[in-house]
Amino acid sequence: MATRKSFALRIDAKTLEAMQQWAKDDLRSLNAQIEFVLRGSLRKSGRLQRQAGDEQSSNGDSMER
Repeated sequence: MATRKSFALRIDAKTLEAMQQWAKDDLRSLNAQIEFVLRGSLRKSGRLQRQAGDEQSSNGDSMER
């Protein structure tokens, strides 16, 4: 498993509220939701390749809705 790093994140209130609601809707923690969105965006831009063992949503959700 990859090493995890901690860092502070400054985020505007509306964005935080939207991410919290999305995380709740997807039954994820806020941290897991932020990682999910970041990985999806990085893959879409070609900056991150899918690795074996990458978590995928059990309900087939993707970032594109």
